[in-house]
Amino acid sequence: MDFQHIVGHEDIIRHFKASIEMNRVSHAYIICGEADSGRRSLALSFAKTLQCEEGKIDPCNKCRSCVQADSGNHPDIIFVDHEKPQLVSVEDIRNNVVNTIDIKPYSSKYKIYIIEDGEMMNIPAQNALLKSIEEPPQYAIIIILTTTLDRLLPTIISRCITLSTKPVKERDIYDYLVDNFKIDDNKANFCVEYAQGNLGKAIKLATNEDYDRLVKSVINLETNIYKMDAESIAAVITDCEKSFKISMSEYLDLMMVWYRDILMLKVTGKIDKIMFKDQILTIREQSKYLSFNELEEKARAVDRAKIRIAANAKLEDIMKLLIMTLKEI
Repeated sequence: MDFQHIVGHEDIIRHFKASIEMNRVSHAYIICGEADSGRRSLALSFAKTLQCEEGKIDPCNKCRSCVQADSGNHPDIIFVDHEKPQLVSVEDIRNNVVNTIDIKPYSSKYKIYIIEDGEMMNIPAQNALLKSIEEPPQYAIIIILTTTLDRLLPTIISRCITLSTKPVKERDIYDYLVDNFKIDDNKANFCVEYAQGNLGKAIKLATNEDYDRLVKSVINLETNIYKMDAESIAAVITDCEKSFKISMSEYLDLMMVWYRDILMLKVTGKIDKIMFKDQILTIREQSKYLSFNELEEKARAVDRAKIRIAANAKLEDIMKLLIMTLKEI
């Protein structure tokens, strides 16, 4: 992994390269963006470049340091783990950062900590990290990856350089999928529309071995939602993670593609931008009796469900509320 193999995020890459070239690398960064948007690739590419023995703005990919970074075994690039799935605790930060940061790098110029799931750090964990950010050793760099800044303390944010990922151009995602995974045009376009500028999401769907069954599941749900009772609909959705190796949030994103198709047809009257082209008759029928306000309400209901899922609320309750809302509209 290096900068030249990252699709999009040119602004962030330029910032990193300029900081290296001018010898103005900060001791702390926040890379903010939605899951799978490329935050980890950016952090790892930056870390690999900083540690490269050539000392240039791009890694050589040949030296011992670069080989170690590519293998995931670089002793001075440390990913901060956490034991609990939805929590980065004060013990995680103390054991992985605070208690080791004063130990000099093993073999490189820098000692780089990459904290994934930064939004999961509780207040004690952030307070423990704060001192390391305020008074770091000269060789230490801390990179926090987060999906939202709202859960980070203002004192943390004010002491870091914050960089936010942006949606990748649709054409760039399309070209990447076709060139790397040899998928057909229809599948590539569908994955691009689903991803909404998130390359990682597009790749996950394009490479999902159950892609065809997954899409059919969404079609079955959306075409029969008014005929099915709440329990049967909830069962279809909550079973998706086991059946299709996809998160509930990602399944809801696929449902949103359906609603975008209906909206696109209502606005333009054309079918060339429709993703579920095989279901054009059903989409046209639903577009007749669903108003713009109702489609907007549906979209908001799905978004609220995604927020509740991210907050770790009870999945069954979330989905029952969503289904009731979708059926009532």
